[in-house]
Amino acid sequence: MSNLAFDNLSPTPKAASGAQPSRPAVTDPLDIRPVPRISVQAFCESSELATAFEAAAGDRRMERAHVKVHMGGIAAAAEFYAAAPTPNLIVVESQLSGEKLLADLDRLSEVVDAGSKVVVIGHVNDVDLYRELSRRGVSEYLVMPVGVMQIIRCVADLYVDPSAEPLGRSIAFVGGKGGVGASMVAHNVAWAIAKSFDSDVVVADLDLAFGTAGLDFNQDPSQGIAEAIYSPERLDDTFLDRLLARASDHLSLLAAPATLDRTCDFDEATFQAVIDVAQAGVPALVIDLPHIWTGWVKKTLLSADEIVITCEPDLANLRNAKNLIDILKQSRKNDSMPRLILNKVGMPKRPEIKPEEFAKALEIDPIAVIAFDAQLFGTAANNGQMIAETDAKSAAADSFQKVAQIVTGRMEAKRPRRSGLLSRLRSKKSE
Repeated sequence: MSNLAFDNLSPTPKAASGAQPSRPAVTDPLDIRPVPRISVQAFCESSELATAFEAAAGDRRMERAHVKVHMGGIAAAAEFYAAAPTPNLIVVESQLSGEKLLADLDRLSEVVDAGSKVVVIGHVNDVDLYRELSRRGVSEYLVMPVGVMQIIRCVADLYVDPSAEPLGRSIAFVGGKGGVGASMVAHNVAWAIAKSFDSDVVVADLDLAFGTAGLDFNQDPSQGIAEAIYSPERLDDTFLDRLLARASDHLSLLAAPATLDRTCDFDEATFQAVIDVAQAGVPALVIDLPHIWTGWVKKTLLSADEIVITCEPDLANLRNAKNLIDILKQSRKNDSMPRLILNKVGMPKRPEIKPEEFAKALEIDPIAVIAFDAQLFGTAANNGQMIAETDAKSAAADSFQKVAQIVTGRMEAKRPRRSGLLSRLRSKKSE
């Protein structure tokens, strides 16, 4: 064996006695932490792996990493780095095994800079080879075929601090059209999460000019999300905690100022730091997005763990929802489909698209169909209350409870069932 091993690499702790390389079980993509700002270069021998790496590079969890894919395997990597600095992570594919593979890696080790990690993707499931690669400092050995999420998880496991607190789930709510009640739905779902599960929730109202979170929760905080985004140099968990307004024992608000002193022409990444800090501090972050289409709204929406689209059953909502779903499916190929909620169903004298026809056109079943009830929702809004506070036994309160369970991963979505009139579809109560 050559003495030119990857001495500068940290061996992975996974090489326990008797262990062997295998394909990890498929897990929830939401369990994978975002990869930090690192450079990753992959040298592939097969088009299959190159395609998977390109797809992984486009995933939202890898958006901060700089990823470049080359063809040529270990030999090409050794030749390339003979005249170039190595990135944080080198991934090499090889169809060789045994001494031939080790010999190629020995040549690569001669040009690897201190601090770089190496992952080998092979075609042979060999426990002795795995142990030898681990002994030499190779960070991980995967066996083809390797999928997109397996690549992302491998990179995340190498660069995300395992002792760090887990990130909370970010749930973005957006309307198919202005005035459909997306903010009302977001606030009531956040309330249901906090109340039902005794789980800490932060509601971030990103509609700085016209946000209603303060009104809906009967709060008038002097500070809120504006201070966070206009003072990014001060932003940490301590500063953010001072900006939160307590709405209940487990629910806090990052309220919008709802003033027109400043315009809302933000950069794409303006809210990302706020979201990162908030997610690190609570299990659930509810993001209330305004109904506009800017770079920062699109960026925030695409980066969320869960997306909920609220619509009224009319043609404009159907068109807009389809456009939203199409861009989300295209940009978030490794994530679950967005959730659909139909609101204000059964409004008197209004022609409507039937819920089942609306769902069929979008190819998504709604997770809740909420009947129009001017008295209930108007009373709650005027009193600064949630629906469950105004009428805990209402069908709407039951729907928000069910949505809270779905978006937090506590239950699978099921079709709403009828209970009487077509306009009053009620969700089955969770056990």
